[in-house]
Amino acid sequence: MVKLRKRGEQIRQFILAHVSAHPQTVVALTAQAFGITRQAVNKHIQRLVAQNALIVEGSTRNRRYQLCPVMACDKEYPLTATLAEDRVWDADIKPLLSELPDNVRDICFGEMLNNAIDHSSGKRATVHLTRTAVDTTIHIADDGEGIFRKIQKALNLYDERHAVLELSKGKLTTDPSRHSGQGIFFTSRMFDEFSIVSGQVYFSHGFAQPEDWILEGGDRGGTFVTMALQNNTARTVRQIFDQFSSGEDYAFTKTVVPVRLAQYGDEKLVSRSQAKRLLARVDKFKVVVFDFAGIEEIGQAFADEVFRVFQRQHPEIELIPLNANSDVDRMIRRAKSES
Repeated sequence: MVKLRKRGEQIRQFILAHVSAHPQTVVALTAQAFGITRQAVNKHIQRLVAQNALIVEGSTRNRRYQLCPVMACDKEYPLTATLAEDRVWDADIKPLLSELPDNVRDICFGEMLNNAIDHSSGKRATVHLTRTAVDTTIHIADDGEGIFRKIQKALNLYDERHAVLELSKGKLTTDPSRHSGQGIFFTSRMFDEFSIVSGQVYFSHGFAQPEDWILEGGDRGGTFVTMALQNNTARTVRQIFDQFSSGEDYAFTKTVVPVRLAQYGDEKLVSRSQAKRLLARVDKFKVVVFDFAGIEEIGQAFADEVFRVFQRQHPEIELIPLNANSDVDRMIRRAKSES
């Protein structure tokens, strides 16, 4: 009896974990995964519906399932000097997460609203939180200038997309007297899913797939941030900081630079100017990991600028290539051999 109950719990947890990605096919997916009939799966789904864990939509043929929100918050705040992030957290957000583990609440209490308050130059921000039986999703939107456009202007960058590359490195702020530039970098790595839509650019970072993505979209005003986290994650804030920090003072000394963010459209990474774009501000770190995932090839001048010229100028910085295919690795080794 105990074994049957445990198996039933496993089946229901599987349904909850996969329903968002497979709203119409979760029954067939579960039946295949556990070797049971669809009728048996439907009994578990009926139980989850009765527990208000799932919502059913549509007729029998077009039936869809989705997670039922357990808690929800949708509020608008004026972006004035008196608005404080901790007060929003205590009054509106924290009560909705009171049943979750401390490590989950610690991660959810991030700096994204504070960025809207201090940097957006907007008039209002909205915070929408949805908590289901599986995860918690927070959306923060403002009507300001737009984060990528603001960074582009502050750093005199040629393109908004360059701002995403700089943001992904960390230690970037348009107001160094008030911020260290670490907030967005670490926040993006704490959540299971993190994305920013602003202007014509969409930036995304996922914990399970840690490569950063940049896509072009419509021209959206302001900044729209989405953060999602599993309610049962064992991840902690300290674990994330430990990955990129060192010493007793917890100095932010390591960064991972997604090389693909320096590549736009069909262009190939062949020039020294592209390499210099990649290298901007990395001298602020002691360890720089260049993630070459998704890069098919690089040119001799690009590799030489990074792994010979820059390395010779900064011997104290450790440069680590990661996920380089054989062609890229060959060009890197060639550049290093000429040092």
